[in-house]
Amino acid sequence: MFALFYIVLLTLISALMIAFAQYNFKREMPKFHITKEGMISIISNGKIQIGLVLYVVALGIYLVALSLGELSLVYPIFASVFLFVMLISHRMLKELVSPVRALGVVLIIAGIVLTAMTFSGG
Repeated sequence: MFALFYIVLLTLISALMIAFAQYNFKREMPKFHITKEGMISIISNGKIQIGLVLYVVALGIYLVALSLGELSLVYPIFASVFLFVMLISHRMLKELVSPVRALGVVLIIAGIVLTAMTFSGG
């Protein structure tokens, strides 16, 4: 049971970090144009770089979770990134969350819970 908790925790941390990386990207991208000069500006932007670092660290954490658990368990739990992105987008970017979108995320979370309930521990 501890193994399941640890796998879920690591995967959720990874997903949350990816969601914050996406937030950084979205927040910064309206400032740029997709040109050669714009691409250089994007790459040299500190907040974009923070997002990239979050991605790399999240990947490391995700790989640890994969080493401890089954892919068929870890990857569905990683889908919690949809919940985190929706919450961050609503709270920090003031994006509207329609009832249909909220229902979709609830169904994703239900799928995650059902998947985790089938974990055999090895």
